[in-house]
Amino acid sequence: MTAKRTTSARLDPRRPLVLDTRELGRRAGSMRAVRRTVPAPDDLGLELVGVPAGSDLRLDIRLESVMEGVLVSGTAAAEVTGECGRCLEPFSDVIRVEIQELFVYPDSTTDATTEDDEVRRLEHDLLDLEPVVRDAVVLALPMTPLCDPDCLGLCAGCGHRLDELPEDHTHDVVDPRWAVLAEKFGGDSEQAGPTR
Repeated sequence: MTAKRTTSARLDPRRPLVLDTRELGRRAGSMRAVRRTVPAPDDLGLELVGVPAGSDLRLDIRLESVMEGVLVSGTAAAEVTGECGRCLEPFSDVIRVEIQELFVYPDSTTDATTEDDEVRRLEHDLLDLEPVVRDAVVLALPMTPLCDPDCLGLCAGCGHRLDELPEDHTHDVVDPRWAVLAEKFGGDSEQAGPTR
């Protein structure tokens, strides 16, 4: 087992996702509801979809004092924007994720028996929700976001959205071997050979 960290960077209580638990106390069963809207942190997303930095992130959580620390549970909701993985059109949606995390007291049994990266810890009665929210939101985002579950994507022939084209939309596809001959001898490529 590695040595426990002895010093840590102090959390700034003015940061929007840092919560002060002093009012809660350490008596098991004490509870406090927190409802607030904070600016979303940077890099809260994936390549094609994410929560815009600084947009509203709505928290509806409960802080509950338990024997080993403070249990945080509830939801986080935000608007996500992105690019459809099929038709490449921009879209927006709302994401709502469940959060549940135990922040252990520095002098608890859990703190003494776990590695630094196995649990989250309270630091001077402060807890930082940013990593918890980031994990929950990013894991809930789709790898291939869609503007609509029924999005048909783009036409391979002309690149237009299939949703906006008539049902009978087609392209004459000429065998490339015949097209080269037609180009060389000046003939009509449609007459130069069979089409598919």
